[in-house]
Order: sequence, then C-alpha cells, then structure tokens
Amino acid sequence: MKRDIDLAPLRALLAAAADPARAPAMRAYMRDRFDFLGVAAPARRKAAGPWIKSHDAAGPDGWLELADALWRQPEREFQYVAVDLLARHAAELPAAALPRLLALVTAKSWWDTVDGLAAWIIGELVRARRELQIDMDRLSCDGDFWLRRVAILHQLYWKRDTDAGRLFRYCAANAADPEFFIRKAIGWALREYAYTDAEAVRGFVASAIALSPLSRREALKRIQQKPLPAKEA
Repeated sequence: MKRDIDLAPLRALLAAAADPARAPAMRAYMRDRFDFLGVAAPARRKAAGPWIKSHDAAGPDGWLELADALWRQPEREFQYVAVDLLARHAAELPAAALPRLLALVTAKSWWDTVDGLAAWIIGELVRARRELQIDMDRLSCDGDFWLRRVAILHQLYWKRDTDAGRLFRYCAANAADPEFFIRKAIGWALREYAYTDAEAVRGFVASAIALSPLSRREALKRIQQKPLPAKEA
C-alpha cells in the first residue's frame, strides 16, 4: 500500500517560482499533453533543490515512493522533480528498482521524462548493475516504442564504458522502424558515441542499409566526413 506523501511544501515552492503566463506556451510545446504551473527549468531546480536534498535519507524505497507520488500530480513540473530526485540517487538504487522505473516510463510517456529516465537514471542503474543489460536486450524489441527508446538511449553518456556491440545491435534491430522517436533516438545515441569512437559509428552507418535518413543525418552530424577518393585518370 502506498503511503500518503504530503507534497504541499513542494507545491508551495514551485508555485512561488512559477510564472503562470509561461504555462500555455509550455503546454503547447508538449502538444497539449500536460498541464504546467509555468516554472522554467532553472527556476524549478533552484526551488525544488532543497526539498530534494531534504529526502536524501529516504533510501531507495522512499525515493521511489516519492517519485510515484510526484508522477501522480497533474502538472508536469512534478514529474521533472521526480526525475531530478531519482537522478541524484541513480547509482544507489538496487537492481530491483528497474521494474518501478520502467513503470514510470510507461506512465504519462513523452520524450521529456522518458529521456531523463533512460539516460540519467536507468542508464546509471544499469552501468552500476551490469546484470540488468539482459533486461535492456529484452526492451530493445519491446512492443512499446518508448521502452525501446530507453534501451537505445540507456548508454547515452557511458562514453568508453559503452557496449558498442549492444548499441549497434539495438540500432540495427530498430533501424527500419517508422516511428520518429525511435529514428531520432538511434541518431542521437550514435552521435553521442561518435565522440568516443567516430570510426566505429561511421562504419556502422555505412553498413546499416535500413537506417533512415533522419538517423543517418543525426548520427553523422558531429563527424567530419571523409572526402571521397579521387578518381583515377
């Protein structure tokens, strides 16, 4: 049974930092999927930071319960605070936290929270608990494209810790998917890994026949293209 969590103090902090005139534009940017208080990201972090720190001793179950409570709030800023809270403690979460994190991914799904959960929280959890990579393998072919996006993006900031074989396998498995958010995720993940191994990314893009133009363009955006060999006379 979920315990009753009093979010009134946090709501007061966010309300004090809000500019209600911004709320309609923020809602429109998210295609009218969510209500907003009108708190810009820097103001939100400043306002909610002390509240988040005050729960440092809550422990994994406490942080996840807080995230669940925040997810149930109607205004989107509360979900952003949940992501900030969990990101602060991502490496301290146990492997058993993964299903609850994935439940957040599939609730109120949109790129803003899915990407934060994927790269900053689930990614850090999997990096600390490598046995969970088998779960990422399963998600890479899940019927829910948001979960597949999580699998593709979970190594986004791993740099030299990246399992390139897995990254390329996930991208290849999803290369022909027509979903925009999958194509964009593939390009983003490859572009980020290119900072670590540009040649490997260039080689993968050259060999992945099914890769969409969007994914190719995004993947190679930061890579200086090699000139074509000169034709022999």
